[in-house]
Amino acid sequence: MAFNHSIKTGFSFGLTSGIITTLGLIVGLYSGTHSSKVVIGGILTIAIADSFSDALGIHISEEAENKHTNREIWEATISTLVFKFLFAITFLAPILLFPLSHAIIICLVWGLGLLCAFSFYIAKEQHARAWKVIVEHLLIAVAVIILTHYVGVWIGLKFA
Repeated sequence: MAFNHSIKTGFSFGLTSGIITTLGLIVGLYSGTHSSKVVIGGILTIAIADSFSDALGIHISEEAENKHTNREIWEATISTLVFKFLFAITFLAPILLFPLSHAIIICLVWGLGLLCAFSFYIAKEQHARAWKVIVEHLLIAVAVIILTHYVGVWIGLKFA
């Protein structure tokens, strides 16, 4: 990836947050409602609201470091917004094209596959053992997915 630091920050944060947040939301909403409408609404909400929230978080974080130019700060902000939105929105396609139970599996494979591929890239950039980086990142993602699944089940039972 031949991006400058600011764009790389936005890309890596947007990809990671877009995948983990959206998968957690999808799984939690599906487990609690089994409703395509609710899952679609959740994905759109994440793509819009969380993209702006994360972009502002990156913006403030980059400002707080007090070592970036105004241009670098805005590049990181805008790239975070764009990449988070784009990665989150990709999860709509399976929900719109397949029965929900199948779409959830496709989303999990898609998201975890992207996370593995990016983790492999990071490992190669850092000259680290790829399997260690991939396992570390997958464990965090899977923990989020499991926790949100059980929260969704609990909400579905509690408020049914």
